[in-house]
Amino acid sequence: MNRRNFIKNSLITASVMALGAILSKFIPQEINKENKMKILVITGSPRINGNLNTLVDNFIKGAKENGHNVVRFDSAFKNVHPCIACNKCGMNGDCVFNDDFNFIKENIVDSDMVVFATPMYYFGITAQLKAVIDRFYSINGKIHTSKKSALILTYADTSASEAEPIKNHYEVLLNYLGWQDVGQIVASGVWTEGSVNNTDYPKQAYELAKKL
Repeated sequence: MNRRNFIKNSLITASVMALGAILSKFIPQEINKENKMKILVITGSPRINGNLNTLVDNFIKGAKENGHNVVRFDSAFKNVHPCIACNKCGMNGDCVFNDDFNFIKENIVDSDMVVFATPMYYFGITAQLKAVIDRFYSINGKIHTSKKSALILTYADTSASEAEPIKNHYEVLLNYLGWQDVGQIVASGVWTEGSVNNTDYPKQAYELAKKL
């Protein structure tokens, strides 16, 4: 290669590299696949258009925008029999009930994160969500693995102290399982359908997912 062609090719290469550096500032980069998570969201609200589900939808939107794989289980619309403490599963075997909890079994073990979402019903989590959590007993030996977790809670009153029992239950559960809490959205003062839309809570749920 003569000197003229060498200089020409060098200038072309430098121009392409400079253009690439400029464009990279404006073109979204491909999401790092190593940071992509499988997130299982378990909801407990029986109201399809309730305030809780608005927050869940915003969380899922943010998570999907970050490239995460989100799997959702709406327990209020599923058939999950309460645990009857028969111990047939031995804490790590087949449950005597063959129901929709099988979906949880199929998705929770390989999930990187589990989100618990519930409205407050009579100062506790909903019965539907509690039934799912109680059935964790049958897969206990498989879910004591490193996972992230988050809590999304809505309730009508405005007293922060009333949310403490649910938050404590969530935190004790995570401590037992060895999971890491990465955020809690506690939305107080939302009662009538759509009232959460007039608050900052949907944005908080969205931004929590975007930080993952």
